[in-house]
Amino acid sequence: MAIPDFQSLMLPLLRIAADGHEHALRDVTEKLSQQFNLTEEERQTLLPSGRQTTIANRVGWSRTFMLKAQLLESTRRGYFRITQRGHDLLTQNPERIDITVLKQYPEFVEFRNSRSSDVSDSEPASLEKTEATPEESLEFAYQRLRNELADELLRTIVSCTPAFFERLVVDLLVAMGYGGSRQDAGRAIGRSGDDGIDGIIKEDRLGLDIIYLQAKRWQGVVGRPEIQKFAGALQGNRARKGVFITTSSFTREADEYVSRIDSKIILIDGRQLAQLMIDHDVGVSTQQTFVLKRIDADYFSEE
Repeated sequence: MAIPDFQSLMLPLLRIAADGHEHALRDVTEKLSQQFNLTEEERQTLLPSGRQTTIANRVGWSRTFMLKAQLLESTRRGYFRITQRGHDLLTQNPERIDITVLKQYPEFVEFRNSRSSDVSDSEPASLEKTEATPEESLEFAYQRLRNELADELLRTIVSCTPAFFERLVVDLLVAMGYGGSRQDAGRAIGRSGDDGIDGIIKEDRLGLDIIYLQAKRWQGVVGRPEIQKFAGALQGNRARKGVFITTSSFTREADEYVSRIDSKIILIDGRQLAQLMIDHDVGVSTQQTFVLKRIDADYFSEE
């Protein structure tokens, strides 16, 4: 089954805590994963940032919201237990516990009001109407903006001249740590004639190995014949490594071909090209930065 949203986890979590014992968040996460029959793949599913599993994030936020409503109390870092208020709620045999239910408690209302006033006069989307945790909403919004930027980048690149595209490729590879100096890399591109290779660039600053380049500012897909031509050019130059970059995409046959040959050829399509440019600040600039912070437990340790 699908990973339950954080509000759907509230009642099952509170029922686990109903025994009155202290519970570790990680143990409760495992119990809830078993209770909802999550597959191993679902248990390992990560947030877009890749820093935390989705189920752990949702269980964590479910606990946090019930702590704010004082249905649970924190006993120490990562541990909690049920309160008398939590027991009282369970005796009412609720069919579901969610934010609407939590709003009956003044401590939770105060928490929500202070949170709203800190962020804005009105929240852009009410959490009562979403299955995403606040952290998930932030990450998904970031990913959406990033994808929109990637689309805009790709449209801009396609409208540029082939010569500019070659310089762009050099700038990206240098930003990624290849090519030695920018001057060296700039001289390398476009020097190899019309034999299926657009440029040569150093793999590292010492030039211990050479990477051959092919850069295609195309609209249509790149098929196996183009990749075979590039592979043949590598063999003709006794080269072992190559990078084929295009603004479009590659056919499945092209992908399968490079996985079977001896030469190491990396295929970078338009989508990946745009993402790499964003990662390495090529053709983009930072507009605004948000830093997500958490408690530093080591700082507060008195041992």
